[in-house]
Amino acid sequence: MSLSALAHLPTRLRALTAVVLLGLVTAGCGYNTIPTLEERAKAQWSEVQNQYQRRADLIPNLVATVQGYAKQEKDVLTAVVEARAKATSVRIDASQLTDPEKLKQFQDAQNQLSGALGRLLAVSENYPDLKSNQNFLALQSQLEGTENRIAVSRRDYIEAVREFNTSLRTFPTMLWAMTLFRSSQPMATFTAVEGSQTPPAVKF
Repeated sequence: MSLSALAHLPTRLRALTAVVLLGLVTAGCGYNTIPTLEERAKAQWSEVQNQYQRRADLIPNLVATVQGYAKQEKDVLTAVVEARAKATSVRIDASQLTDPEKLKQFQDAQNQLSGALGRLLAVSENYPDLKSNQNFLALQSQLEGTENRIAVSRRDYIEAVREFNTSLRTFPTMLWAMTLFRSSQPMATFTAVEGSQTPPAVKF
């Protein structure tokens, strides 16, 4: 619609038309992209935390089951309990995702727990009765599934952050990032650590 045609419309209709046109213009130039991608990345982070919490919830039963057959493995069991306590104490809410150091602390704590779990499962290989225990087998299966879900949720979070961070640096969305969305800052993501993407070996 031309400006001259818009001028001949009644006042209320003219105002409504202007609002609709403004909406189309802002939608077409990426105004909604930054908040949309930011919320998506935050949602993916929530899923990451949910999966790590799921793993933490499995550990007490796993430790109790192993302890019933391998009490002499006190050091390994203690290491798992302590690593779990540390991992569950390091929490990051969505407002802290722009702080790489906070995310590194979270990742380090989870990696320590992964290492402790790996050693616990390796020790279990020395106890045939434990390996055949139905409760232990069920816990192993749940742990393996959770580790896979952790890997998927981390991958999805990394991709969501990549898209969001890219929107802050590319045209035309960077124009909105420099004006109306100046408070939106790049988010941190996981750093590659050798072996961190490999779930603990679970053997049946």
